[in-house]
Amino acid sequence: MSGAAQMVRDEEFIEGVMARRCLAWLFDLVLIGLILAALWTLLLLFGLLTLGLGFGAMAVLPAVPFLYHFLSLLRSSSATPGQAVLGLTVRRDEDLGPPTGLQALIFTVVFYLTMATSGLLLLIALFTVRHRTLHDLASDLVVVRRRTFESWCRQTGAAWRV
Repeated sequence: MSGAAQMVRDEEFIEGVMARRCLAWLFDLVLIGLILAALWTLLLLFGLLTLGLGFGAMAVLPAVPFLYHFLSLLRSSSATPGQAVLGLTVRRDEDLGPPTGLQALIFTVVFYLTMATSGLLLLIALFTVRHRTLHDLASDLVVVRRRTFESWCRQTGAAWRV
């Protein structure tokens, strides 16, 4: 965090974040699967009720995971539900503010491009400062512990809230 975290050490913001991110990803994967199953069932029923004319609506299913991640970053918590459950939040690296729409879009697109290339590019987090992944670096975002972030906000009087 370039200058933003003056009162709290960098290590406090990122302690245990990598393991929490992995667990959050698994949580989100299950949640996306449940959403897709429910939506598929509804669209199947819709397709049957419309005598096949509604089956074209199934074309929205591939967009669900992308929209799940993108819209989650734009919520007030700036985190996917999995990240929120595990006490994480996604913030701008420069000032710890919430991500902009463009940053959320870049973050999500690069994440899915990384996953499309076998996900091995996620290993870059093992070698970067603050364990940032490629999509973190490309979007200039950082994943931090929400509790430490909230403490920093109270100490500094920062306007950013989770």
